[in-house]
Amino acid sequence: MSVTDAFKTFQDVVNADITHVREARTRRDLFKGAFGTEDDVKEVIASGSLARGTHKDPIHDVDVIVVFDQDEHPEWGSPGSSAADALDHTRERVNTLLGATNGTYDQAVRLARWRNHAVKCFLDDPDDPHAFTVDAMPALRRDGRLLIPEALSEDWVACDPEFLIAEVADRHAQWNKFAGTVRMLKWWAAEQDTKIKSLVMEVLALDFLPTDVNQAAAIKQFFVSACYHIEGGNDVADPAGLCGPIQPDIDYDAFADALRSARDNAIKAFQAQANNDAAAAINHWGEVFGDDFPKPPASTGNPAPAVVPAAPRPVKDTPQG
Repeated sequence: MSVTDAFKTFQDVVNADITHVREARTRRDLFKGAFGTEDDVKEVIASGSLARGTHKDPIHDVDVIVVFDQDEHPEWGSPGSSAADALDHTRERVNTLLGATNGTYDQAVRLARWRNHAVKCFLDDPDDPHAFTVDAMPALRRDGRLLIPEALSEDWVACDPEFLIAEVADRHAQWNKFAGTVRMLKWWAAEQDTKIKSLVMEVLALDFLPTDVNQAAAIKQFFVSACYHIEGGNDVADPAGLCGPIQPDIDYDAFADALRSARDNAIKAFQAQANNDAAAAINHWGEVFGDDFPKPPASTGNPAPAVVPAAPRPVKDTPQG
């Protein structure tokens, strides 16, 4: 097995099952269709990792942004109770349109609860540990960006998820392994002992994942550069420059330790591959990504004898010139 083959196999592990992806898109499109019938809704935007193509297995949620007409809700967008009001309105419309008992558009949603920014909608049993939700976030479009409610602060905050979607699409157009490689990096983050949000890895990838080398080289360079960045005390912030740090409570010391370990093993893997030792390279990549990374095939028969380098030629004291 070559290193390239090992990464191809690992990509299949990281990628969500196509049937789950199709189901996620169907559920997302159900919400787009339902809210598209509302007079006070201007547009419904697919968002989140599914829209960017960077979702890994398993799919936990699907995101839609419901952009309401400011003229129909003039009180929204101001500090105070309007943030909770917008979330309440969205939840009420989910129940009316898609409630499992009496939904007018479809009977699909068993439970809808709003969180800080969005209404989390359960189409599966809420107690099912493998269920995934549709998260419907109300928004207003203002000054070229979106305003979304924030229940905890009782205010509205600016964001630009479309910027991230466009950036990822641009990188993937440059290198058709970009989105898949981001899924691998998210997988790596999920395997660490410290909590690292998937979005942190995706934003780091925009800065440090090259698009002009092969996949193994790109991942090695990512870990080298990302480790240097985090060791230097830098935050991972919203690439649109609106929302500040993505995960303010992250343990940056633990994050740096995890990146450092991945960097060191990735360098060893790259060196082994340069020495034509694919088995050692694959083993080192397994140290990076864990037990789900393919193992090299067991060697059979007697190993080939080591090649003894030829002795240097004797040096003669010959006049020069």
